[in-house]
Amino acid sequence: MNIAILGYGTVGSGVYEVLQMNRSYIAKCAGEELNVKYVLDLREFPGQPVMKVLTHDFNDILNDPEVDIIAEVMGGENPAYEFTKKAILAGKAVCTSNKELVSKHGSELLRLAEENKTNYFFEASVGGGIPIIRPINRSLTADDILEIRSIINGTTNYILTRMKGDGLDFDEALKEAQDNGFAERNPAADIEGLDAARKTAILASLVNQTQVECDDIYTEGITKISAADIAYASRLKAKIKLISLIRRIDGKTYASVSPLIINNRCQLYNVDGVFNAVMVKGNAVGDLMFYGSGAGKLPTASAVVGDIVEAAKHRHINVVTIWDPEILKLADIDDLVYSFFVRVPAAQAENAKSHMRIDVIVDAGIPGEFAFVTEPMSGREFKSRSSELEIISRIRAELA
Repeated sequence: MNIAILGYGTVGSGVYEVLQMNRSYIAKCAGEELNVKYVLDLREFPGQPVMKVLTHDFNDILNDPEVDIIAEVMGGENPAYEFTKKAILAGKAVCTSNKELVSKHGSELLRLAEENKTNYFFEASVGGGIPIIRPINRSLTADDILEIRSIINGTTNYILTRMKGDGLDFDEALKEAQDNGFAERNPAADIEGLDAARKTAILASLVNQTQVECDDIYTEGITKISAADIAYASRLKAKIKLISLIRRIDGKTYASVSPLIINNRCQLYNVDGVFNAVMVKGNAVGDLMFYGSGAGKLPTASAVVGDIVEAAKHRHINVVTIWDPEILKLADIDDLVYSFFVRVPAAQAENAKSHMRIDVIVDAGIPGEFAFVTEPMSGREFKSRSSELEIISRIRAELA
């Protein structure tokens, strides 16, 4: 069976490598040899084996009836969307790691795949090498998924881990992440929470079986997290993590991406560095946790190749994924109840005590500040009570 790879960057070269490295084992799993016939990229790679199959023209792939499966690992919305749509309409299966494309057009592309008796698989779009899409679509179909709570961005988790472990400030930790290849030169999508929000939109769409728009998800990144915030969290014997939350209550769905202070009673507490974890709560199965490498060349490529094998085993047989195009209206995140960690100038201590329901006062030895954790309250109540305070920092917390 012939395969084409769109894009020969980090993930694309990883897909090519995994297909060669595990060739015989993959053939047994797929039921036949999988051969890379084309790799599409605008660049040249002199001296590398990929040159034998390199093309610069997508039409070479689209118009070749011998190509059954395409791995789309270009990233971005365009031209990936155009290429994917044309490939599916031509009856070719597409496997992707492209979370931007899936979050925006997943419903449409799944429908087209069903109509054309082929498949659109996207296991690698959430959690890198961690299997989570297929378990939701296949293994947990007997359950009503009540909640998914996860760390699904390795860049931000690495930064927060380094700030906690070595007392680095945000800019120092970000530079180190970039130097080590864990963050892009332009890290905005990661540190502002957009990458995690796209993945959250995919998971929320799957568990609701209808479209959840990324732009509708409350999203707060980590750019405002300081070394002082980390120090206060440490005094609470807690850590700050960027948490993706999907919670379904009484027919309503809440979805958010934001920093959260958690203690060691939370299973995500020890998920450090570039690792990711996804916690799933079903009404029958209870709590499950998926943990592993959430990014990186070979872990992500492993998930893409896993989808390629699945596509090979279901050639011209559509594997149904329910994801209706109707947009789901998300519930207001301010209805959810949290404690809130708050820092204000020391001069406002008495004002804070009179307006807020304070549970714990926190002293991290930082002069000129008064810091505390509130009793649990809705976001709406917090906004009302804190409206007259000059807030230096505010972070949701779950410490019970």
